[in-house]
Parts: sequence; structure tokens; C-alpha cells
Amino acid sequence: MKIGYCFTGSFCTFKKSLEVLRKLVSSGHSVTAVMSENAYSTDTRFGSAEYFRNEIANITGNAIIHTISEAEPIGPKRMFDVLCVVPCTGNTLAKLASGITDTSVTMAVKSHLRNYRPVVIGVSTNDALAGAAKNIGALMNYRNYYFVPFSMDDCINKPRSMVCDFTKVITTLEDACCGKEPVLKIF
Repeated sequence: MKIGYCFTGSFCTFKKSLEVLRKLVSSGHSVTAVMSENAYSTDTRFGSAEYFRNEIANITGNAIIHTISEAEPIGPKRMFDVLCVVPCTGNTLAKLASGITDTSVTMAVKSHLRNYRPVVIGVSTNDALAGAAKNIGALMNYRNYYFVPFSMDDCINKPRSMVCDFTKVITTLEDACCGKEPVLKIF
């Protein structure tokens, strides 16, 4: 498959996402990364932006798409069979649900969807059971959106937080290309 793999600012999950990226590439898939401007340029306690950019470029062997103008041709050029946003923050969920296209990732999704191709969402947000819940619900009802199964990641200390099951990203990508919805288990 030709896969677009988008990163948004859930920095605490980047290392898990890199593991998925490695597995996709080692399985023979062609992967191009798309990073939101914040994901591309923000240093955090989880690592520097430069470290993650270098890792992603080394794993994929492709340049990272990180601007709106670089993301816009994704649809017209039919660059990907499937596009995934893993991790997908509450902010990006809200923008996608509202049709806001002001980042490289939201432009990538909008451009990709023009061809009625699947978009896989890997939720990773501290407000999934609060402000982001309505946006998750809205996107679950839109065509061509598929969700990686997700659940609460720390119900005691973060009672509204949810994160996708990174071990199910690849299966969800494969199923989405066949139009098959994943079975979501909410714990």
C-alpha cells in the first residue's frame, strides 16, 4: 500500500507511533509522513523535534510533508491508498469534524478524502470523554473515516483521556482499505 502517515501533537505517543511506522515499512509498504506544524517544530520532554523528524525520515526514506502547500496535492495526485492520523489530538479531531483546514494534517485529510479513500484515526487525547467526545462521534458518522480501537489509558489519574491501541493500527489500515469497520471495544 501507499500510506500517508500523519503525526499531530500528542508527543507522549510518538515513540509508539514510530514503532508502527517501522513495521509498515519493514512489511514493504511505501510510507510518507505528514507532520502538523506543531509536531514538526516543537521540542518536548518526550524528545526534540529534530530527533523525531530525523527518525521519521530515516524510517520512511521520504521527505516529510509539513506545510499546507505541500499537503494540498495529496488528493489531486492520488498519492495514497490510505491516510492515517496516528496520533490524532483533540484539536485535530475538532478541526476535522468542523471542516477546518488550517494545518498540513487537516489539509492532507481534506485533500485525500476528495478521492473517497479511507482515513484512519488513532485517537490520543486527554479530553476524549469531554470536549472531544462530540467530535469523535461526528467523525464516526462521516464516510471514509475509520477508527483504531481505543480505550481509557489511565482511568484514575486521567479520567477523560483515551488513546488508541497502537497494536491495532496496521490491522485497521488494512481493513479500512477493504471498507471494513474495526470492532471498537470501550472498556
